Amino acid sequence: MTPDRWIVTLTGIALIAFIVWFFWLKRERGTRAATTSGGYQEAMILVKGGYTPDVIVVEHGRPVRLNFRREETAACSEMVLFPDFEKSARLPTGETVAVEFLPEKPGEYGFSCQMGMLRGKLIVE
Repeated sequence: MTPDRWIVTLTGIALIAFIVWFFWLKRERGTRAATTSGGYQEAMILVKGGYTPDVIVVEHGRPVRLNFRREETAACSEMVLFPDFEKSARLPTGETVAVEFLPEKPGEYGFSCQMGMLRGKLIVE
């Protein structure tokens, strides 16, 4: 095999390994919510083509306040739903809306828009 074929083959294998790692093996670390003086675990989430950050880490048994700021006009992003906590909120464009709840048990809980196209995860430790 010629040197140029070796280079192409090794580059291809490296790209395949990167794709496998990125899509299937990479762990989501998430953003840890900050603790406020009022005792809330609080995080700011930007809604623009998705949720940023889309993984939030909190502790169980302490109240959580997630502040959503919607910076787009797409109809899909006008609501956020937390089905496991029976919470939802309408997100007007350009305004910050707080969603408050108390996670009792550790686990992973999803949140999404009403169509399920925008998704996020709350990791309760």
